[in-house]
Amino acid sequence: MRLSKSLRFRIFLSMLLLVVIASILIAIVTIYQYREEARDYHHDRLLRKELAITKYIDYVLKNTTYPVETDKIPLIFKNKIYEIKDVNQLDIYFYNLEGKLLKSSKATFLLDTSQAKLPRYIIDALENSSDKRYLENFEEDGQKYQSSYSYITDASFEPLAILQIPYIQDDNFINKELKEYLTRMGIAYSFTLLIAVALAYFLAKYITLSLNHISEKMTETRLDKRNKKIELDDNTTQEILNLVRAYNGMIDELENSAAQLATSEREAAWREMAKQVAHEIKNPLTPMRLTVQSFQRKFDAKDENIEAKLDEFSSTLIQQIDTMSSIASAFSTYADMPAQKDETLNVVRITKLTLDIFNEDYIYFNSEEEEIISKFDRTQLIRVVTNLIKNSIQAIEQKQPENPRINVRVFSENSFACITVEDNGIGISEENKDKVFEPKFTTKTSGMGLGLAMMKKIMETYGGEITFTSQEGEGALFKVVIPN
Repeated sequence: MRLSKSLRFRIFLSMLLLVVIASILIAIVTIYQYREEARDYHHDRLLRKELAITKYIDYVLKNTTYPVETDKIPLIFKNKIYEIKDVNQLDIYFYNLEGKLLKSSKATFLLDTSQAKLPRYIIDALENSSDKRYLENFEEDGQKYQSSYSYITDASFEPLAILQIPYIQDDNFINKELKEYLTRMGIAYSFTLLIAVALAYFLAKYITLSLNHISEKMTETRLDKRNKKIELDDNTTQEILNLVRAYNGMIDELENSAAQLATSEREAAWREMAKQVAHEIKNPLTPMRLTVQSFQRKFDAKDENIEAKLDEFSSTLIQQIDTMSSIASAFSTYADMPAQKDETLNVVRITKLTLDIFNEDYIYFNSEEEEIISKFDRTQLIRVVTNLIKNSIQAIEQKQPENPRINVRVFSENSFACITVEDNGIGISEENKDKVFEPKFTTKTSGMGLGLAMMKKIMETYGGEITFTSQEGEGALFKVVIPN
């Protein structure tokens, strides 16, 4: 239920965030676009004004009766400068080439650049400009300004004076439009947000409704009882149906695996018991036989009948010992590997099902292929994988690393099915590597040391092999190769 609520909340939150982020991004782009348009508008307008004023100035210079000289600029534009101002609705200023004010359309001007002398940096910038024009942007008392500086030239294109055209950037109209647009967009997105809230709620509820049912069923799944399959109506989405089919298939496989595991465990228990009984019985048999035989040879009694009695006793005892030996041999024979059964099976699926019996959370399964078909005995494959995992778990328990890990991988290699089990346990020392597959060899305090020897015998029986690589203290990797 918690997972379902979490998913519902994430779907709900994701849709809301999508609407909010989209509205914020659109608002940012809109503001940026309006500002860019305002900047381009003021720049182009000033350029047009400057071009018109320059053409009029050229016209006046060509038609004046005064000598076209820098000192005569105030006389030439004595009255014309006011005409230019009235026509273009802009003040203009004339400076000599050293930056001293010659004539202005305004008695005083509040801006720094319209004082009686131009700053030196403006004159230098104008001289170094490729187009002999300099544009300055500045702000004063919260108002933005632009000032254009350019040369006035005579008929020979020699500079006569410096022309300054101050321009006030009035953004009130654009800002008003922007505010109105953002207000309308905010109202529209508020309604969109309300619709998104309702849609996200019902959509999240619809999606998670079936998931809640599946989650409850999965929580009730147990290995020790018969689990019920999930049944949904035909209106369920295809994705949920696929999930339910996968769950129902898992239930079937789980039951089969549980039955196989129970059978395998029972067989393993009987075989282990048979080995132990055989081991316990065989150990005293030989000394007992030798002792009785020695006693039989050395006993010398004067009683004529005693010898026959002793012979009878010894024969009986030896016969019983032979019987015990036969019983032990029978147990050992029962513990031997069963007859080979060739089954066509999916190694990936069987391996994965085998891992399901282990509760350790540091066991990881990986396979890039969903199906690798081989002919092998299902029970023996389960037995091999189970033993390898158990050995890795015991190796990790001996070392107790900070981050224990067992990696199980199934893959194809040169027409063979391969299974690797890698752990970061205690590893195998160099002196023990040659003894790993020997019967009754073990480094553990318990067990008979038959696990790896048994697996090697299984693999050889089916024409496969089992190998390993290991470094002491670093872990080990066992590789099982199964013919396809």
